[in-house]
Amino acid sequence: MTEKLDQPPDTLNEISRELEQLRARIRRHDYLYYVLDQPEITDAEYDQLYKRLEELEQLHPELVTSDSPTQRVGGTPSPEFGELPHSIPMLSISNVFSEAELIDFDQRTRKAIGISGQLGYVVEPKLDGVAIELIYQHGALISAATRGDGFVGEDVTANVRTIRSIPLRLVGEGASISLVEARGEIFMERSHFDELNEERDELGLPAFANPRNAAAGSLRQLDPKVTASRRLRFLAHSMGRIESSLPETHWELLKHLSAMGLPVNLRHAKRCEGVSEALKDYHQLESVRPHLPYEIDGAVVKVDSLDYQHQLGFKTRSPRWAVAFKFQPIQALTRITRIDVGVGRTGSLTPVAVMEPVQVGGVTVSRATLHNQDEIDRKDIREGDTVLIQRAGDVIPEVVRVLPEFRLPENRPYRIPDTCPVCHSKAVRLEGQAVKRCLNVSCPARLKETIKHFASRNAMDIEGLGDKLVDELVTRGLVKTPSDLYFLKMEDLVALPRMGEKSASKLVAAIERSKTVPAERFLYALGIPLVGEFMARTLLENLKSIQGVMNSDAQTVQQLYGVGPEVANSLETFFSEPHNRGTIKKLLEVGVAPVKDAFEAPPSELPLANKTFVFTGALSIPRSEAKDLVERAGGKVAGTVSKRTDYVVVGEDPGSKRDRAVELGVKVISEKELLKLVMSENID
Repeated sequence: MTEKLDQPPDTLNEISRELEQLRARIRRHDYLYYVLDQPEITDAEYDQLYKRLEELEQLHPELVTSDSPTQRVGGTPSPEFGELPHSIPMLSISNVFSEAELIDFDQRTRKAIGISGQLGYVVEPKLDGVAIELIYQHGALISAATRGDGFVGEDVTANVRTIRSIPLRLVGEGASISLVEARGEIFMERSHFDELNEERDELGLPAFANPRNAAAGSLRQLDPKVTASRRLRFLAHSMGRIESSLPETHWELLKHLSAMGLPVNLRHAKRCEGVSEALKDYHQLESVRPHLPYEIDGAVVKVDSLDYQHQLGFKTRSPRWAVAFKFQPIQALTRITRIDVGVGRTGSLTPVAVMEPVQVGGVTVSRATLHNQDEIDRKDIREGDTVLIQRAGDVIPEVVRVLPEFRLPENRPYRIPDTCPVCHSKAVRLEGQAVKRCLNVSCPARLKETIKHFASRNAMDIEGLGDKLVDELVTRGLVKTPSDLYFLKMEDLVALPRMGEKSASKLVAAIERSKTVPAERFLYALGIPLVGEFMARTLLENLKSIQGVMNSDAQTVQQLYGVGPEVANSLETFFSEPHNRGTIKKLLEVGVAPVKDAFEAPPSELPLANKTFVFTGALSIPRSEAKDLVERAGGKVAGTVSKRTDYVVVGEDPGSKRDRAVELGVKVISEKELLKLVMSENID
């Protein structure tokens, strides 16, 4: 489905009507994306709607409403958080840790309500996030509060409004109900957590211990723009007060929340009859746990009947109708044999514990990051120590604590060295930072990490340029900057160990292909601290070009939606360094051409707008990449040739599609000609 914008209105009444239509359409697409996971339009089409709304509201600020999608980011940072009381206490749920305890809960619950048969339950994933209450009046979000002590929470309304999965206005029946208090969890997905910690390590900031810690810290920022930059998510799981009739069961209540536009985890929640089915669902959640994009630490088992919930009531601090069946921690004991220090591309020295290999949750673990000297000192970690480790997020190994009873007298406190372990230059810890840094900008380790990042899959995607080859190229002095990659010749490569002519030829071709790269991947490839893939795209969506990003100061960048002061300052620092600007200039001079993307122009102005392409034969790049290239430039890719096809792109050994194109008079072009079209060059 494609959204089309109406023509500019002529009267204030028409402007007001268009604004309401735009807001309604954007809210609908937010609901489809965040709640139903069924988007109907592309990101570019959504961005076009949003941009039109922004333009009209800028021209007519008197027509801006508080629940407009543009009003998610607050204006000025709050000096402190106020307090908000909960009309119904937000209580914690009691924990159980074994099947026997859950069976006991079932028996106790059935006895309390006087039934001998099976009791209906709903089993939901227990998200490891931050509990939140959202208060809507007549469909509009008016306030949000943390759990706090259960009776009074912190007012985090300004920050919650920046979270895109939280609707500023309810839909359906929710739009007309005078009061709705929705409750749920705010959390951070694992991939975003990992990216955030990597960025903080590079800046010398202390790492967050886990995604829950990161979500809590992000939600409690005094500046809402920092919260907006952290990509938090929300899932609803219950209600406080609601001035409307309720369904009869908790399962129907979840559906009710979803119908009002609130995201609910119906995909992994299960309705079941009896404790045996609840146990089966618990183990099912435990099995899918490693594959979920977010952290869960157990399953919440709730009595399904709301009438029974009311009968059971509450204990002092928790409901009698629900328990959290916690997963067993994924931990193990091992011994640290030594502590190594790695050097990042910004010179940061990161200590890593090398351990005796041990199985943790079915995975062999032998290394764990120690982050920095403060972390080592806080846990008093020493070489030779026996430690308890766990896979944080089931992925990242971390040292939980040392077991001092196993410590030997010769185990001495560890200090990160004052010299770089690679180039032996001075390493210092700057004031206000948590890490030491190598001060030598020509340090081989820094250069190697820079090249590895530059060539990585989500950056320039130079296939065949692996870690060992990068080490060899840097050690031999063949590559001293990213632009040197584009001067490598066959004779340079075949002289390297384990590099034959065929491999060398493929690598040269891969380097050449990488010259045509989406602009956001080029920006990400530069390795700017705090600028990951998502942030690179955000910057280019707003600043339109690489040059626009380079020439924007910190104050300008910080005004952008989702960009905090740390990112803004990092960009200004990076581009104020002449060496970095020189690197970009050299890359452009050797032929690297960031492809004009959809966010740089309206869809109608893109080079391949309204053009349909069909591929046939073996291309030099994967079909998926070729399709992506066409779509980014505004075109469409079809599987069959018809009169509506504009171009057929042929590779080696083309099939019958080329013959069909000739028969219909459709233009047949090569890959090289396709690239010219993408770059808006004439191929006639």
